Amino acid sequence: MGTPGLLELTVAARQPLAEDIALFELHAADGQALPPWEAGAHIELQMPHEGRVLARPYSLCGVPGESARWQIAVQREPASRGGSAAVHLLLHPGRGVRATPPRNRFALVPGPHESLLLAGGIGITPLLAMAETLHAEGARFTLHHATRNAARTPFVERLALAPWHHRVHRHFDDGPAEQRLDIAATLAAAAPGTHLYVCGPQGFMDAVLATARAQGWPEAQLHWESFGAEVAPLAGDRAFTMVLARSGVTLQVDAGQTAAQAIAAAGVFLPTSCEQGVCGTCLTPVLEGRPDHRDQYLTPEEQAAGTQFTPCCSRSLDERLVIDL
Repeated sequence: MGTPGLLELTVAARQPLAEDIALFELHAADGQALPPWEAGAHIELQMPHEGRVLARPYSLCGVPGESARWQIAVQREPASRGGSAAVHLLLHPGRGVRATPPRNRFALVPGPHESLLLAGGIGITPLLAMAETLHAEGARFTLHHATRNAARTPFVERLALAPWHHRVHRHFDDGPAEQRLDIAATLAAAAPGTHLYVCGPQGFMDAVLATARAQGWPEAQLHWESFGAEVAPLAGDRAFTMVLARSGVTLQVDAGQTAAQAIAAAGVFLPTSCEQGVCGTCLTPVLEGRPDHRDQYLTPEEQAAGTQFTPCCSRSLDERLVIDL
């Protein structure tokens, strides 16, 4: 019997795409049609691993509208806390896995405008589905894909064979200077009214969005999503005190520890899921102190307000943070 709200899936196929990147094809375990989804959607895999259940979100990268299969591409991260490593270790053809129905916080905005898709590394996954949709609708778009080198570039064959291949531009960090992605020039060349969709490593997204804002792009035309990279501690992280107001608990969050881990160690229940600041499951009100936001769930305005934060990845700018938990 399945868990309420979760779908029972089977790994139907697994294919290497590039160095440390594999494509997984998922079917419904009962052979029925899968729920519909639109470009930009993701599912959350839930996998038992080393005595706990890992929940990680992955963008769907197949053709929107397909009901017989879902496809996800996963890059194994060297500093993995279990998610990507578990996927590569456990998910082989014939293996069962549970997942949530598709969710979409990165949907295409309908309209006659052009779309500019900028992908960094494995961040191309949701943008592939966007390109498929935009092509099917006859919409104008351009896709730029920046990677470290050819060996770490996924979907080479799919992009080459796509009927919209002429809209694709590849950029390698180790290639000649003239073919590397010039973010400023690419954004400046976009037609007025263009909508920008960006996905990739946090540093890549930060650079693209900062450049777009500096060039005066309206906020309503900027769209982004984390590609699911696992959160790692920063070198400058320091310990801080956290007060759980409703629970009457005061605890210390160590430099190499997340707030969610400290809360769990204190025996207080906090609902968590992705543990990457993507899904918002652990979002908690802040009563006192300034959060150090590191999530991709809250909008810049919500982060600036400082009234809530995600304990799975965010920290405190002050020595003491009081939350409503």
